[in-house]
Amino acid sequence: MQLNITSLNSGSNGNCYYIGNDKEAVLIDVGISCREVEKRMANLQLSMTLIKAIFISHEHTDHIRGVRVLATKYQIPVYITPLTFSNSQLYLEKDLINSFNANEDVSIGNLVVTPFVKHHDAIDPYSFTVSGNGVKVGIITDIGISCNEVVHHFKQCHAVFLESNYDEQMLENGNYPIQLKNRIRDGKGHLSNRQALQLFLDHKPEYMSHLLLAHLSENNNCPKIVQDLFKPHSKSTKIIVAPRTRETPVFTITSNKKLNSIPRFM
Repeated sequence: MQLNITSLNSGSNGNCYYIGNDKEAVLIDVGISCREVEKRMANLQLSMTLIKAIFISHEHTDHIRGVRVLATKYQIPVYITPLTFSNSQLYLEKDLINSFNANEDVSIGNLVVTPFVKHHDAIDPYSFTVSGNGVKVGIITDIGISCNEVVHHFKQCHAVFLESNYDEQMLENGNYPIQLKNRIRDGKGHLSNRQALQLFLDHKPEYMSHLLLAHLSENNNCPKIVQDLFKPHSKSTKIIVAPRTRETPVFTITSNKKLNSIPRFM
């Protein structure tokens, strides 16, 4: 009862997350080149033939840059909403394009991908959970706030890729123009370190074994700041800061516990 996960890259320069079992895997976003995906998968001894689908969270370049080449080369189905596709300038073979709807499960072999709406400054943005073998993994990045949807899914996960984008003081004192600062922190931009920590403290299930802190800003954050902030509160959860320029190791997520059955909010 396990899933294997890794961040192939995480940051404004490109995002790509891998979740799979021993027979199939999905990528959430491909914001790095096909060549880099291939190289980093090879570094981790992961076969490209395992990738059975790509799910796109939104149309920003750092999430779709490598989609066309990778999907075309390996004939991988791409799951993307019509609104996101029409605003993405992606050019894909028609047969590779698939849609999805909020809160409707998509089965990829023995994996189940569940999209859910998030707050972000994109046309039709989504986060996801991927379930299989009794394990659930969340991919929750590019979120402006910890809304009810985020909380609902976070509370059910054995592992999460969670955005921890900026240090509030670094952003405030940095050289970004005020319009950009406000866009980042206005509730439809990104989650701060403090906001991410509060979500973790308030809603972490007892069985969450791994938290991969993701999408760190190059200019307004620092891996050491993030690690130092979360480490005193980690308890039994392994804290990993996902790098901006390389892959993480492969982490094996296991569970001897039945997933929480949490009613959806009204």
